[in-house]
This record gives sequence, C-alpha cells and structure tokens, in this order.
Amino acid sequence: MNIRKVKKILISQPRPSSEKSPYFDIAEKFHVEVHFYPFIKVERVSIKEFRQQRINILDFTAIIFTARTAVDKFFSICEELKVVIPETMKYFCTSETVALYLQKYIVYRKRKIFFSQTGKIDGLNSAFTKHAKEKFLFPVPEEHNDEVAHFLDEKKINYTKSVMYRTVSNDFEEGEKLDYDMIIFFSPLGIQSLTTNFPDFKQEDIAIGCFGTSTAKAVEEAGLRLDCEAPQPDYPSMAAALEAFLRENHKNHN
Repeated sequence: MNIRKVKKILISQPRPSSEKSPYFDIAEKFHVEVHFYPFIKVERVSIKEFRQQRINILDFTAIIFTARTAVDKFFSICEELKVVIPETMKYFCTSETVALYLQKYIVYRKRKIFFSQTGKIDGLNSAFTKHAKEKFLFPVPEEHNDEVAHFLDEKKINYTKSVMYRTVSNDFEEGEKLDYDMIIFFSPLGIQSLTTNFPDFKQEDIAIGCFGTSTAKAVEEAGLRLDCEAPQPDYPSMAAALEAFLRENHKNHN
C-alpha cells in the first residue's frame, strides 16, 4: 500500500504548553498541519469508590508517589473529603520532578521529602531503611505493574496500596471523522480508544506512527500497519522518527 502524501497529522497527546515543542518546528519545516488530541485521559476514582477501599488517609505517616498524576489525584481526594494533611507527613518520591511538583500543594521547605536520584524506587533504599517504622500509603492507577510493590515487600515496608485513578478512552464527538493523513500513538490504550471510538476505521493509505514497543504490538494486534516507529537507534524520540519519515514521504511524492 502506498502511503498518501502527509499534510495533516494527528498527535494523540495534549497540545504542548510551550511553543518550543519540536513538533511545531517539524510542521513549519515540512509545511504540514499538526493537531493535538489525546485519545485517552486520566480520571480520578469517585469518593464512593475510594471509600469502598476502607482507607483512612490520616492513619498513615508517609506517602509514596511515583507520578505527578498520583500527587494530583491524592490531593483532590483529600480536598473532597476535607482531610487536612498534617505537617508531619513524610513524602517518598521516585524522582526529583515528582518531589518538586508537591510544591503545588504543600510548603516544600517545611516538609520531610525524599526522592530517588535514579528515577527508580530502589534509589530510595536508604531513606526507607532510615524510616522503616513509618506507615506508608501508596496511591496507584487501576492498571499498574507491581515493580514498586515487589521492592516494598522485599524491604518489608508496612504499606497499603490505594487505587486513586485510571486511564480511560477520551470521547470524540458523535459522527466525528478522522480526517488525517497520519496518526501518532503513544500507548496501547490509545489504539484501544481508536477501535472503540471509530469501529469502522480503515487505515488504507493513512500512515500510523507510534512510540514504544507495547504500542507497536497493539498496532499490530489491531490489524493495522505501522509506518513510523520510535524509539530506534537513530531516532530516540518520536519527533526525530517523524522528521525522518516525512522527509522520505515528501521525497516520494515530489
């Protein structure tokens, strides 16, 4: 199947907050239109669902955060339940980015905050050893891997997992058409959303790009053709892979 000349691209992510995004440079360089619309969104569990877990937030003396989304959803639940987090609460974050994000909700310098230098849970090893007597709450998404939990189990940490958010398909307007020459996906759930929202979607000469091996596998399993994949040895980012793809695509159509 020959791919049509790509002039209009849908990137299934929220629009970048900065105009410095490489996607805008690519749009200018190749004279293509770039649109952003996430196929998936993260929603917090309802208070009813949270209560069903029988968790009392103030029973805990420390919290483990692995993502900024977890921070947002945790404090959103606290706000709705009118739970005031004491200044003595300790925070254990898997990266400095997540730790600094806490400033959105708490006075950072007055709190006990620990973060991993490696971006992985084992970077908090010595902090957990020093604070082994704490009672930890661990907010997680509904679909999560147990890598962190395995580590906590090995360290014999006293922790409780709480499902606080989930990833769901984003809604499209009824009757909306996917009027694009290329669509780029970043997660298997994005592919799932495509097949749910557009059951009659036929790829034909539309190009599909994706980031990550699990997304590539989902493209294949959905019976679609993958035309542009990242990361690759020469193209570590989706933007780099897209640029190489467009260069080739436009050359073939000139």
